Amino acid sequence: MSLDAPAVIRPAVAHDADAITEVFLASRATAMPWLPDLHTDAETRWWVEHVVLAECTTWLATDPDGSVVGFAARRGSLLEHLYLRPDRRRQGIGGLLLDQLRAERSDGLTLHVFARNTAARAFYERAGARVLATGDGSANEEGLPDVTYGWTPQT
Repeated sequence: MSLDAPAVIRPAVAHDADAITEVFLASRATAMPWLPDLHTDAETRWWVEHVVLAECTTWLATDPDGSVVGFAARRGSLLEHLYLRPDRRRQGIGGLLLDQLRAERSDGLTLHVFARNTAARAFYERAGARVLATGDGSANEEGLPDVTYGWTPQT
């Protein structure tokens, strides 16, 4: 992404499910190849359409041509997902999506991240998130240790 062509942030709609699924799968495969493979691509696509888009406030980052390069989904004050296409990381797009969600939740925002995902942890810490708790993996389907981060109105 060039500085003169920033990502466009827009609300996701039902017909974005395929593009969101592609970003989700590519991002996880590249950034977290150590994750257990628990679901088929078709199951993931179903989950995006029937859970993420149906139950979360979901925003997309698109190139000016409309191609989806990232998404973020929030359920209440919990940031459920923030994923970028692997070739679009470290270009400010994640920050734009995070800013959108934080602006919607002036009372604060929390998220869970795998403890082993050091790149994501560094991203959230640079954005001012603070560690609120650590977990042993018993609360996620992957069974992997995680860290809960959060922002309060003062951070």
